Amino acid sequence: MQQVNVGIIGFGTVGAGTVEALLNNRETISSRVGSEIIIKRIADLDLDTDRGISLPAGVLIKDAEAIINDPEIHIVVELIGGLTKAKEFILAAMKKGKHVVTANKALLAECGSEIYRVAVENRVNIGFEASVGGAIPVIHSIKEGLSANNIKTIMGIVNGTSNYILTRMTQDGLPYNDAVAGAVRLGFAEDPPTLDVDGTDAAHKLAILISVAFGVPVPFKSIYREGIDNLTPDDINFAGDFGYRLKLLAIARNREGKIEARVHPAMVPKNHIMANVNEAYNAIYVEGDLAGPSLYYGIGAGRRPTGSAVASDIISMARQINSGAATLMPPLAHARVRRGISIQGIEDLHTPYYFRFSAVDEPGVLSKISGVLGENNISISSVIQKGRGEKGAVPIVMLTHEAKEKDVIKALNEMAGLDILMDRTMMIRVEQG
Repeated sequence: MQQVNVGIIGFGTVGAGTVEALLNNRETISSRVGSEIIIKRIADLDLDTDRGISLPAGVLIKDAEAIINDPEIHIVVELIGGLTKAKEFILAAMKKGKHVVTANKALLAECGSEIYRVAVENRVNIGFEASVGGAIPVIHSIKEGLSANNIKTIMGIVNGTSNYILTRMTQDGLPYNDAVAGAVRLGFAEDPPTLDVDGTDAAHKLAILISVAFGVPVPFKSIYREGIDNLTPDDINFAGDFGYRLKLLAIARNREGKIEARVHPAMVPKNHIMANVNEAYNAIYVEGDLAGPSLYYGIGAGRRPTGSAVASDIISMARQINSGAATLMPPLAHARVRRGISIQGIEDLHTPYYFRFSAVDEPGVLSKISGVLGENNISISSVIQKGRGEKGAVPIVMLTHEAKEKDVIKALNEMAGLDILMDRTMMIRVEQG
């Protein structure tokens, strides 16, 4: 085969980055593929905006169906995002026998089971390196580089917006709303950045990582999700006093056949590698039973990094097409997709906890709090109790030894009715390693 023809649906930020990568590095890519990759068509409803890229006449069109129905196009790249039209385009392309590349994390997390099945049924592949971590090649690493391993742990900072906000709160002492406003102003966040700060984006990415690691699509709704929007500068300062930093983590662990799958703010020791991932950067830690720990770090979003990841999938598929392979690698790199895995409920989690109580300033408060905790099998490791300012509640801050989440929830529910507490108790999980 002398050339591989590509059709791209979506010419926004990522689409432009992909085209830029394929055109600017054309000679390098051709030498690595062994043939030329040709962008035959690009479909987008906006034909007028200047993307800073010069295209031959007739390449940019409005009709995505023309790309799907073109028998000369081998690979269809979906970059419009969303769940409805994107899914329609991907399924239609695969049923036409075309390989597909996408960066659509939400679609794969919520509809991956159907998409992977249709890919297998039609003997085509779907590449999605750009769906997690931007330019970080973590999907490829798990599917191929660590393919001899049983994956034990995945832990990641996979949402750059939340990480930037927490960095500003930590380093500059900004309140949450001020840090968000700065992220929006600099273009790191949408306005409002709901899916970033409530943990949805990170949970989408964790669903994909778990699916690749364990060979079975994971229902997105089975992943516990909690965001950063309730964190305060006080929590960040108290975490620092205890020797920790706050990060939004996506965590999956293999617990003897059950998989922890959770996204939430966590306190990590200051000397932990995740504690030192700042600004809008991503980092993903993967531990295999043979390879041990490995870390993947880099820019998690943006036109050029994400375009690079999309182009890498196109290149990989082009190589396999040129080799004459009848069927490319299965979507999850498992010859036999497992029927299912069991997701451990958050109530069964065992971990240390941080509590911040807003208590009335009177004798015996600490003993009442510790009494309720003790009755629920929760032992205290450290306490910080600061005096009241002019008037109002006083903060009592605790770290516990390892406890069971369902005991923690029970204890906090019991304390919610006590007249010694003046506000909702803040609870944050502690991640030791």
